[in-house]
Amino acid sequence: MLEQSRSTRITLRCVALAYLALLLGIPVGLVLYRTFEHGVGAVWDSVTTPAAIHAFSLTLEIAAIAVPLNTVLGILTALVLVRGRIRGKAILEAIVDLPFAISPVVVGLALILVYGRIGWFGPWLADHGIAIIFSLPGMVLATVFVSLPFVAREVSPVLREIGDEQEQAAATLGASSWQTFWRVTLPAIRWGVAYGVVLTVARCIGEFGAVSVVSGKIAGQTETLTLLVEKRFTNFDLAGAYAASALLAIIALATLLAMTRLNPRKDH
Repeated sequence: MLEQSRSTRITLRCVALAYLALLLGIPVGLVLYRTFEHGVGAVWDSVTTPAAIHAFSLTLEIAAIAVPLNTVLGILTALVLVRGRIRGKAILEAIVDLPFAISPVVVGLALILVYGRIGWFGPWLADHGIAIIFSLPGMVLATVFVSLPFVAREVSPVLREIGDEQEQAAATLGASSWQTFWRVTLPAIRWGVAYGVVLTVARCIGEFGAVSVVSGKIAGQTETLTLLVEKRFTNFDLAGAYAASALLAIIALATLLAMTRLNPRKDH
C-alpha cells in the first residue's frame, strides 16, 4: 500500500513537472536559445538601440508611476473592505476584481471612449491641450487599471488574520488613527504589501493589451518593451524580438526570485 502511494505521488509529480516544462520551460528556453544563438554581442547591440532603450525606460517610467499609486490605493481598499463598516461591500469587492474579469483590450477601448477625441471628455481635454490617449497618461491609466487588485488582494487576508485587537489597544492608549496605522497596522501587513507590490511590478512591466490600444504604438514615444517585441516580430526582426523577449524574461525571473525571497513572510 505504501509502495503504491509512493509511486502515485512520484507519477503525479512527473506529470506536473512535464506539464510545466511543456507550458513554460521549453518555450522560455527556446527564446533564450534563439536570443543568444548568434552571440552575446548581437544581443547587446539589439537591446542598446535607441528604440530599445526608450522602450525599456518608458516601461520603467510607467511602472514607477503605477506601482506606488496602486500600493496606496490597494492598502486603502483593503482597509475599507476588512475594517470598514459601509454598505455595498459586495459591489466594492466586485469592482476590485473587475480587472481580472475584463479583457485588457476592452479596458483600452473603454479609455478611448472616455478620453479619446470623440469620447466623453475628449473635446474638453483637446480644447485645453491635454493629451491622454496616445500619450503617457493614457498608458499609465491603462496599467493602473489592470494591476489594481494585487496589493488589495494580498493585504486583505493579512488584515483578517491579525484582527484589530492591537489597533483597538493602541486607540485605547491614546494613539491617533494615523499613529495606529504607521506603528501597528503597517508593520503587521508589511509582507502582504511587499508581496502585492512584487506582483504589481510584474503585471505593469508585462502589460500588453490595454497599453497596445491606448498607446498608438508611436515609435520612440509610446512604445513599451512588450510593444517593441510585437513590432520587431511583425517586421521579421526575429533576433531583435528574441532579445527584447529575453529582457522581459529576465525581469520576470527577477520578479519570481523576489517572490521566493518574500515567501518566508508566512513564518512571521
